[in-house]
Amino acid sequence: MIWMSFLALAVITLLPAFLTLWRRAVARDERSAALALHEAQLVELDRDLASGMIAPAEHIVAQTEIQRRILVADRAPADTTERAKRWGVVVALMLIPVVAVGLYLTGGHPGFPAQPLAPRLEAIKARDAKAGEAIDKLKAMLATMAADDPSLRQGYILLGQAEAARGHDADAATAWRKALDLGFAPDLAIEVAEEQVRATGHISADSLDLYRRALDAAPKDAPWRQAVQQRIAQGEHEQEQP
Repeated sequence: MIWMSFLALAVITLLPAFLTLWRRAVARDERSAALALHEAQLVELDRDLASGMIAPAEHIVAQTEIQRRILVADRAPADTTERAKRWGVVVALMLIPVVAVGLYLTGGHPGFPAQPLAPRLEAIKARDAKAGEAIDKLKAMLATMAADDPSLRQGYILLGQAEAARGHDADAATAWRKALDLGFAPDLAIEVAEEQVRATGHISADSLDLYRRALDAAPKDAPWRQAVQQRIAQGEHEQEQP
């Protein structure tokens, strides 16, 4: 049944192109055009003779010359370039569904059951709801922990990672900032600054300060030193703007 659907879709898709090709007038070749031109010249020549514009002797000479040209043109081979091009396009169009089916058989899985969009959206929504519940529980647990609890900082780092995974940049920056206040680390300071930039769309004075502090505390061989220096230059430029 699925192959019949594929065939129907291919016919519906390619039918307008086929109709356009077959309805298109075939351009006349050089031989046909020359013959038509000379025949028109003969008609015009007879009209000039009838109106008295040329003498009978001139008519005979001109008629003989045109007839000679007709004989020469009639021996010329017909030009089939246009027809060949049209057939080339037809063959190319016919190859499209063949290639598509071949690719589907190579990388597709016809035996797999259908995967409608609605159930997948429901699954994503359920997963997000479950993640939200887990984050709420983590927040509640962190709220009950003592300020000097050594696990509190790691808890805020985990909370920031969870919020960042959901695309909640501002919430991730807030959680990581709390972890940073409990213990400064250059890598974490950069994470906070980057999340703040993603959340606000610009480098604020606070983010710029975090970049500077991270650069000052970073080891000399830190692989991200150059990137942070570029961020600092960008932030200073933005701060100078009115």
